[in-house]
Amino acid sequence: MAEPILRVEGMKTQFKLRAGTLKAVDGISFTLEPGKVLCIVGESGSGKSVTAQSILRLVEPPGRVVEGRVLYRDKDLLTLSEREMERIRGDRICMVFQDPMTSLNPVFTIGEQIAEGLRAHQGLNRAAARARAIELLKLVGIPNPEARCDDYPHQFSGGMRQRALIAAAIACEPDILIADEPTTALDVTIQAQILKLLADLQRRLNSAMILITHDLGVVANLADQVLVMYAGRMAEYGDVQTVFRDPKHPYTVGLMNSIIRLEEPRDAELRSIPGAPLVPINPPPGCGFRFRCPKAIERCSQEAPEPRVDRQGHAFACHVAELNGAQA
Repeated sequence: MAEPILRVEGMKTQFKLRAGTLKAVDGISFTLEPGKVLCIVGESGSGKSVTAQSILRLVEPPGRVVEGRVLYRDKDLLTLSEREMERIRGDRICMVFQDPMTSLNPVFTIGEQIAEGLRAHQGLNRAAARARAIELLKLVGIPNPEARCDDYPHQFSGGMRQRALIAAAIACEPDILIADEPTTALDVTIQAQILKLLADLQRRLNSAMILITHDLGVVANLADQVLVMYAGRMAEYGDVQTVFRDPKHPYTVGLMNSIIRLEEPRDAELRSIPGAPLVPINPPPGCGFRFRCPKAIERCSQEAPEPRVDRQGHAFACHVAELNGAQA
C-alpha cells in the first residue's frame, strides 16, 4: 500500500449562526493515496462540499475549521500562512467547482482564465501561457481551441464551460484534483462525457482525485474508496467493493436501495429514505440518522456512535451494526 498523499484527521468545520452552531463537518477522517479516487456521497446538506472547501481553506466566514489536521505530504494545511496556502492551492491541489455557469469570470476570456494559474505558479510569460491554454482546451475536447481560447464564458455552452474549468484545474498537473459535483445542471449525455473526461485525465496525470457526487452508479464505476456522509459525520468509509458488497450503516443501505435497477418492472415502486435530512444546528445527542432509521434502538438516542473499523479496514459508525457482529 502506497503512503497516503493526503490525510484528513478529525476535521471539524462549524458556522456560528443566530440559530446556533451549525456543525457542517463533525470529525471527518480519511486518507487518499496517489493515483486513487475517493468518492464522497450523501444527500444535500450532508457536508460533502464543506469538506472539500475545508481542505483548501476556502470556507467563508462565519464558517471556520475549528479542529483537526489536513496533512498534505505530512504538511498540515491548516497551520500554513495564506501565502503558503496560495502556493499549494491551484498548483498542487486544484478544485473543479460545482456550477460551471458562475465559476468563470464573465469579463475575462477563457484562455486568460486558464493562463492565470500557469503564469502564477509556473512563471510562464503571456505567450507561453496562452499556448499552453490552447493545448489544454484541445486536451479536454474543445473544438477549434485556437479561436475558442479568446471567447468569453457566455459564448460557451454549459458542458464546454465545465471542460474549461477542468482545463484550468489540471493546468499545473496537480497531485490532487477535487471535483465538487462537476456534472450539476448538465444534461445526461454531457454528464457522461465530463465524467469520462475526468477519469481519463486522472489516469493520464496519475493524480489522486476526490469526487463529490450523489450518483452511486458513478461511485461504482470510478471510485477506489467511498466515504458516506450524513449530517456532517462519517456514516461509512472503505474500499468501494467492500462497502457496496456489504454495507454496514442503515443510511448506506437506504441509499443503495434507492437506486432504480434495469431488471425491475417498470411499474415497480420507487424506494426512498423516509423523512428529511437532519440540519446539524445544535444537534441533539445520539445518532443523527436515528429519526429516519428503521433499525434504531434506545442507545441510538443517547450517544452518537463512534467510528469502528473491522478487520478489512471497513469503517462504520452505527450501534446496530456493532451489535450485529461486525468485528472490530
